[in-house]
Amino acid sequence: MSALLFLFVTWQVAADGPLLRVDERLSAIGAHGVPNGPAQLLADLGNVTVALPVLAVALAYTAWRGHRDGVPRWWLRPLVAALTMAAVPALIVPLKDTIARAGPAMNGPGTGFYPSGHTTTAAVAYGACLLLLLPYVHGAYTRRELVIGYAVLNAGVGLGLVRRGYHWPLDVVGAWCLSVVLLYAMCAVCAAWAGRAPRD
Repeated sequence: MSALLFLFVTWQVAADGPLLRVDERLSAIGAHGVPNGPAQLLADLGNVTVALPVLAVALAYTAWRGHRDGVPRWWLRPLVAALTMAAVPALIVPLKDTIARAGPAMNGPGTGFYPSGHTTTAAVAYGACLLLLLPYVHGAYTRRELVIGYAVLNAGVGLGLVRRGYHWPLDVVGAWCLSVVLLYAMCAVCAAWAGRAPRD
């Protein structure tokens, strides 16, 4: 579903479809309501200088914990998470260059705003952290709250980017859809390899 939605949004952006008119109106609405300071803080959570160190800590902890507990192929989940994060620029940069969408007026005449790299970085980095750490979290309530917190955090990043005029709303939506596909692929690879793990 996320892959299909990503393809649809990408088609609308690339073809200058009618959805872009709605996108522009939503951008104008999103330009009000959140003060600049908090909006900038939220947008900055999508910077690689913020998201990657957080992911690095989760990778290190998961590797250490798996090795300590004697988990077969303890290195697999952190490795796949790291490769998933590495896939973000590998996909985003060519997409930006190919689609060459102009940004909101404050960004000048440049192109390359779809999909949002900051949104994808935040969604994949923090999503990978969540998926790596959830197995070590006890209690359904705590796990649910972490998932809700992840969703709220990423909604905040998207809102901050739109509020500050760095991106159109569809740039953010497309990035979210792509991020879901990447995180799903991460889970699928880990599950497939876990099924091949040697058993006692």
